[in-house]
Formats: sequence, structure tokens, C-alpha cells
Amino acid sequence: MRFLDSGNAHEWAGTFTADGVFLANAHPEPQSGREAIRTAAEKTSAQLAEQGIQRRHWLGMLEVEEREDGSVEAHTYALIINTVQGGKPEVLLSCSCDDVLVREGDGQLRVKHRQVYRDDLPK
Repeated sequence: MRFLDSGNAHEWAGTFTADGVFLANAHPEPQSGREAIRTAAEKTSAQLAEQGIQRRHWLGMLEVEEREDGSVEAHTYALIINTVQGGKPEVLLSCSCDDVLVREGDGQLRVKHRQVYRDDLPK
């Protein structure tokens, strides 16, 4: 998340597999593929920069479980915090995140599938 929070959409998208999927109950369509994920992150980063907002994702309550096929399930809670320069931090959203990670040929774990649930919306 630190790549995303620093506005580095390319590096953040690189934490996903080439065919990775990002779904959120706040968005009607999934972002499928690393390039779609990167493009969406670039758009959001540009909007935040234009508004002078620093966004941070605070993750906690991490649960990790290895599956029989070698992939890994990770479940976290997330608080999304916005801070306008010179202002006070404000909690924007509370979410949960369900990931499936796979180890790729270079030995790196990457996100194959991420589902984000905003707490203020129906699942």
C-alpha cells in the first residue's frame, strides 16, 4: 500500500499478477489486469494530488493462511485516512480486504485477486 499512498501507481500495480483482479463493492466493474489496475490508481493519485490530499491506508488484524495449492489467503481490516496539507487527518472509510496471493517465477508473492468491502455499503 505504501506505493499507492506515495502516488507510485506503476510499482503498486506491480504487486499484482499480470492477470490480477481488483474488486470493490464500491465499484460496479472489476479492474482486471495489471494495466487496468495501474490506470485506475494513476487517476485516483492525480485527483488526490490536485486536491492537496495525502491518503494513507492503515492495515491491521492481518490473518494469513496457506492453501493446499501453495497460494496464500490474507484478510485485513483497513482504515483510509485523508490529510489535507496543514489540516488534520480524517478517517474517510473503514473496509475489509480479502486477498489471494501467488508466488510467481521470480519468487515474489503477488496479488492474484483482491476484494475490498467498504463497511458503509452492502456486500
